[in-house]
Amino acid sequence: MIRIAIANQKGGVGKTTTAINLATALAAIGSRVLLIDLDPQGNASTGVGVGASARARSSYDVLIGRAGVVESAMPTRVPRLDLLPATVDLSGAEVEMVELVDRARRLERALVVVPEGRWDICLIDCPPSLGLLTVNALVAAQHLLVPLQCEFFALEGLSQLLQTVDRIRSSFNSHLSILGVALTMFDRRNNLSQAVSEDVRACLGDAVFETVVPRNVRLSEAPSHGLPALIYDLRCPGSEAYINLARELIRRCPQLAEAA
Repeated sequence: MIRIAIANQKGGVGKTTTAINLATALAAIGSRVLLIDLDPQGNASTGVGVGASARARSSYDVLIGRAGVVESAMPTRVPRLDLLPATVDLSGAEVEMVELVDRARRLERALVVVPEGRWDICLIDCPPSLGLLTVNALVAAQHLLVPLQCEFFALEGLSQLLQTVDRIRSSFNSHLSILGVALTMFDRRNNLSQAVSEDVRACLGDAVFETVVPRNVRLSEAPSHGLPALIYDLRCPGSEAYINLARELIRRCPQLAEAA
């Protein structure tokens, strides 16, 4: 199973929107996808139509060893897309995990025992921090995708994330690779968005995906209906951008094409 963490310690950069819509796009081409919600806010769970009352087991139960991934995951409205939901219990998980053995490897250990062939791809939606939950995601993942908002402080904190990745590589997961940086919330009417995009590409080069996700009201509306934007409005600019981003993702990670 291919495991991709979607992380950035800054909030409001489109992590959850990216996770939901990439998961939907990959499921649409035939892959069996597991979306793990590792954010205590549970927005990824809500965004695919799983309300708080329906979350019998969660990623919290998996992290503390109360349940396994397979028994805790649940189907969504999207064919071939399953969800390991989040609950508010996750907000206290970092404190509880401090005393657990191999606290940075809790998610990895839970995923490696998933039966081969159960899912092809796992996307992990991380919280907006570099705490123990995000560390667990980076240790468990093979690849990292970083959403980056097209605003003035876009690069602020990115170096800290990359330093964390280096520490994860040296201490826990030497195989962790950066698939790329996805520019989000791009406003074509705003010269600043274009300037930030150019600056990021000048700094990071080919690490930045060609596809840019625009600011789009349909992307914002979709979660309130419990639907990914790709289902809520397939033809809106935001949905089209995520379809193109999924294509780029497959080109950068050929195993995804094999899994489809």
